[in-house]
Amino acid sequence: MDINTLYHRTVESWTDRVSGVKDEQWDDPTPCSEWTVRELVNHVVGEDRWTTPLMRGRTIEEVGTDLDGDLLGDDPIGNALRAAGEATTVVAELLPTGGKVNLSYGPEDVAEYVHQLAADHLVHGWDLAAATGGDRDLEEDLMRDLGEWFAEREELYRSAGLVGPRLDASGDLQTELLAAAGRDARWTPPKP
Repeated sequence: MDINTLYHRTVESWTDRVSGVKDEQWDDPTPCSEWTVRELVNHVVGEDRWTTPLMRGRTIEEVGTDLDGDLLGDDPIGNALRAAGEATTVVAELLPTGGKVNLSYGPEDVAEYVHQLAADHLVHGWDLAAATGGDRDLEEDLMRDLGEWFAEREELYRSAGLVGPRLDASGDLQTELLAAAGRDARWTPPKP
C-alpha cells in the first residue's frame, strides 16, 4: 500500500483507541513502563504536533521548546484528535512532493519519516489498547507493511534505545511485530 494510505490508517487506528480512553484511566500504567496512559498519549500527540513544522521545513532548533511538556491540557481526547487531524492533513499535502525533513539525527527522506510516524501510531495504539482494555487487534496489512519496513531498521532502533530488547516470540504476525518492538503481546495491567 502507498505510504500516505498506510500512515492515515495507522493514525485512524490510534485515534479510535484514544477516543475510548475513560476519564479514570489517564493515570493507569502502560506496556511502556515509564509512561502512564496520559504520558503515552502526550508522547504521540507530541509526534503529531511536530509533524507540521518538520514537514514544512522547520528545524528542531527553530521550533525550540514550543512543543515540550503537557500538550493534552484539560481536553486530552480533543487535543489528541486535533493534533492527529493536523498531522494527517500536512502529510497528505506534502508527502507527494518528497524532499527531506530535519530530525534530531540530521536530514531524513520525507517518506522514511512518515514510515516512522506510522510505526509509532500503530505500536503505541496497541500499547494504549492494552492499557485501557481496548481492541488490541492490529490490522494485518498494516502490520505486514510496517513489519517489512521495520525489519531493516530494527537493530538501528534498538542500538539507539528507541525500542526495548527483542522478546522471544513465535506465532502470529502481531506477536512477532510486538516482540520486535520490545513488547510482550500478553502484557496486562498490573493488579492494584
